[in-house]
This record gives sequence, C-alpha cells and structure tokens, in this order.
Amino acid sequence: MSVNVVSINVNGVRAAFRKGMADWVAEHRPQIVALQEVRAETKDLVELFATTDAAYGDGGHWHVLHDAATAKGRAGVAVLSRVAPVAHRTTLGPDDFDSAGRWLEADFVFDGKPLTVISTYVHSGEVDTPKQVEKYKFLEAMQARMAELIATGNDVVLVGDLNVGHTELDIKNWKGNLKNAGFLPEERAYFDNIIHKQGWVDVGRAAHPDVPGPYTWWSFRGQAFDTDAGWRIDYHLATPGLAAKAHNYRVHRAASYDTRWTDHSPVSVDYDL
Repeated sequence: MSVNVVSINVNGVRAAFRKGMADWVAEHRPQIVALQEVRAETKDLVELFATTDAAYGDGGHWHVLHDAATAKGRAGVAVLSRVAPVAHRTTLGPDDFDSAGRWLEADFVFDGKPLTVISTYVHSGEVDTPKQVEKYKFLEAMQARMAELIATGNDVVLVGDLNVGHTELDIKNWKGNLKNAGFLPEERAYFDNIIHKQGWVDVGRAAHPDVPGPYTWWSFRGQAFDTDAGWRIDYHLATPGLAAKAHNYRVHRAASYDTRWTDHSPVSVDYDL
C-alpha cells in the first residue's frame, strides 16, 4: 500500500487554519501530517483537524501526537495520522538537553509493515549568539540519533523544517548567505555526514537532482515569493530502503502570495510499503 506523508511548518497552526489550511487538507487528504511551529495546545489541534474529517468519508478521525515547547507559544511539533500510532518518543540527546517541541518520533504499522515518521524543527540560529550554540547542540543530537535509527534497518523518514540549506542548489541567493545561519559551512557539514556517510537519502534532491530548489520557504517580506527567492529547508530524509519506495515528491507552492497560509509550503511524498 501507499502512504502519503506531508511535512508542514505551519507558522502557528491556528493562524494557518484561519487562512485556509483546512481547505488544503480536505482537498489533498494526507494520511500522515507532520507539523512544525505548532504554537498551540493539543486541544487546538484536535478541534482544528476534526473540521476536515468529513472530507475523508471514512467515518474515522485524526490521531494526534503533540510535543509542545518548554516556552509557551514557541516551536512545537506534532504528528497527526488517520491510523493510530503504536508508539512514540520525544527524547533526544543528553538528559540535560531541552529538545521539547522540536523532536517527535511516531511508529505506525500499515498492513503489517512498520514505518517511523519523525517531525523535526531545528533551531533557526543566529551567528555569534547563544541561539547558534543551541542549534549546533540540536544538530549534534539529531545526527547521533539518526545514526542509531539507520543502523536498525527499519523504514524511517525524518521530515520537517531543518533550517539549513545543504547545498548551493538549496538557496536562491546562496552567495549572499555564506556567513548567515542556515548556510554556514559548519551547519552544512552535519548534512554531509547524515547523507554521504550515514546513508540517509534526501528524497527531495533525489527527485530533483542538479537543479535549483524546488524551494519550500520564502520570507513574507519584500518580493521573495513572487521572484522565487526561496530556500529549500523542509526535508524528507529517508532510510535507503524506504527511499527506494518513495515517489510523487511534491512541494505544494501556493498559487499566489495572497493565498499563502504559511511562509512554508507543504512537502508531500508517497511511500509504497
């Protein structure tokens, strides 16, 4: 069977639904939705997504896993699904490391086939500030956990806003961002390790080799969206076996600036289990 997995940085889920996210969900009917920057309560997620149940026509409902950030109104990741998860985890890194609202692993079984989906929200960072230190701590912990996961041989896909453009193809204005958080050599080195050494597959780049983008985030400021001056920072990173079963990679770019309901685009992939 084929399972559709979508990753969306909603930039505040309540605001996204006010601007039209419910219509998008009802139209595309994803089976698993990984969210970042939820910035709301679990009850908000339950109530908002319940408004889309009728579109599925199956009499079912959304199963909601949500890990809020320590600071209220910040970050927050979630995994919502039309089938019940069998387990989930939010632990990442050392015991004294606060990853709340940024890492959520959810295990599923589809027709006897296990699948783990991870919703991730990496810090945006800021050069020469404590924010960048925290970003490196998170990338270090993420890299270590991904090494453990790929070693199991199981089907795993890590999705989310990773706030790093891996290569020059991932940012329209890469030359102007060489010294900025999001495109620093030290940040990109983590991706080199995860992809080229550990063996994770960047499903988006595999679907679009050697071409710029397709970008997934554009600033709300200026003409970034209209001129497609974007960044590709929302990823599907899959274990090799799962990546071989991936198809229909798509960035759901809004038709126009005024129809956007977040500054990111949903990124969806079908996985044949």
